[in-house]
Amino acid sequence: MIPATLIERCARKEPKAQYELYKALYPLMMSICSRYERDKQEAAARMNQGFLKVLEGLDRIRPEVPFKAWVSRVMINTVIDEHRRTADRRAREVPQTGNGIEQGNDRNEYLREMEAEAFAKLLLRVPTVSRHVFNLFAIDGYSHAEIAELLSISTGTSKWHVSHARSILQKALAEMAVVPAETRTQHR
Repeated sequence: MIPATLIERCARKEPKAQYELYKALYPLMMSICSRYERDKQEAAARMNQGFLKVLEGLDRIRPEVPFKAWVSRVMINTVIDEHRRTADRRAREVPQTGNGIEQGNDRNEYLREMEAEAFAKLLLRVPTVSRHVFNLFAIDGYSHAEIAELLSISTGTSKWHVSHARSILQKALAEMAVVPAETRTQHR
């Protein structure tokens, strides 16, 4: 819980309070940005951009919205905004036709039991656009219609990216299940 007095001091632009808020929010902000950015420096850059937006928007916080939920939304929007700015430079993936991917119960159970860091590393195998869409849908709870609007894509393309990400993740999980645990730790 972030004390209201700390937020008030940050709104008055007290540098010491801003640093305290940064330290308090760092784990939350970095975890969000790391889900979307493969490169740690890029994730840190998005986090810092988002934190500046948090500081600039402190006077617009609605009291009925929990502070950390608001910060999370700012961070997600920061990442999405950066994605939009760089979308022209990135090669767009062409959706291919195919059926939806069925999820096996044992794979889902294994995924639930994985450590967050291990899943984050696994998620880095997914191409950028598919990873962003998967994060928005599966982790952040956006609907396909919301994702389509945010990223200027169709809902069908959003669904394809989620399916594509799941397929990659399922293949990676299957590979991990086949390789004995001792072998995996030796290759790190």
